Amino acid sequence: MKIEDKLFLNKYRVDSQPHLRIKDPSQCLQCEKKQCTLICPAAVYRWDEHLQRIIIGWENCMEMGACTIACHEFNNIEMNYPKGGYGITYRYG
Repeated sequence: MKIEDKLFLNKYRVDSQPHLRIKDPSQCLQCEKKQCTLICPAAVYRWDEHLQRIIIGWENCMEMGACTIACHEFNNIEMNYPKGGYGITYRYG
């Protein structure tokens, strides 16, 4: 089973308030590798070349925290777990 198929089986209850944020968007301009866009299996982070900033699709977050580790050089991602009753419910593995 491909990762995309497994992700589709998860259930999300999305809060109206994001639980992820970029602390200082100007720091992302200095980041050459944009590792947050590579590490997340749910593709929560996307670099927008036109806007010159990271776009966060926090609704798909799997709450692993890998993004905060990947951004170790700038420590520029703030992640708080969604409030009770919101977030991901794993259905497969």
